[in-house]
Amino acid sequence: MSNQNLHIEKSELNPAEKEFENTIRPREINEFAGQPQLIENLVIFIKAAKMRGEALDHILFHGPPGLGKTTLSRIVANELGVNIRETSGPVIEKPGDLAGLLTNLDGLLTAPLLSRFGIKARLEYYTAEVLKKIIERSAAILHVSINSEASSEIAGRSRGTPRIANGLLRRVRDFAQVLNDDIIDIGITQHALRALNVDEHGLDEMDNRILSTIIEKFKGGPVGLTTIATAVGEEAGTIEEVYEPFLIQEGFLHRTPRGREVTHKAYEHLGKKPRNDNLPGTLFTDLTQ
Repeated sequence: MSNQNLHIEKSELNPAEKEFENTIRPREINEFAGQPQLIENLVIFIKAAKMRGEALDHILFHGPPGLGKTTLSRIVANELGVNIRETSGPVIEKPGDLAGLLTNLDGLLTAPLLSRFGIKARLEYYTAEVLKKIIERSAAILHVSINSEASSEIAGRSRGTPRIANGLLRRVRDFAQVLNDDIIDIGITQHALRALNVDEHGLDEMDNRILSTIIEKFKGGPVGLTTIATAVGEEAGTIEEVYEPFLIQEGFLHRTPRGREVTHKAYEHLGKKPRNDNLPGTLFTDLTQ
């Protein structure tokens, strides 16, 4: 099995992000936090393949960005003792590009890769408890002092996503270094997160812009994705893949056959409430007044 290669497709990160992620990325399967059922299954699949001296079936990791697909792919390669070759979707412009890539993988890939994956695994959002452990592990690797209250605060605003949790840790570290003697406590954490426009639900400026746009410009919906994208100045694909999953999971937004609609929770979050259509004046009232 030592001559095998593992191929993954990943989104592009800038060099600084790549260096940071590589520094804190777990390299062994027992270091990976979260996704317990998936990890338990992978351990069995890898062990069974090695016991038989056979290649592991092709694996498809899928799910929202930042949940650990690339990390798990590297871990699988490491556990199998094989090479890994990485590419990103945007650089594959035509089928011939993919064919060339596969050919360069020593010609050891089997036909089923082209038609199906033997192992399919969807990564789910992480609990705040698991994210807290991830943040504390990353802080230790970075030699950053952080207390339990601060790591819990960051975890609760990380949208269930390790990449976001580690990104927030990185930014909070900056504030702590300049303003708090390199110590990440609850005070500097809350100050930093306010400055970063990350609210208590983990919603950032774009999340809130999406919700407020649907409420204020489209009466709460339903409204089409393309229309929302135009109104907020963001790509429709980015809204659908990056922002919508969390907003839907947290109950701020839902999809209908006619388009996207905000929920009552979104009105409350933004300090607004629906008013009866037959009442005069604006459709919404500011609850803070």
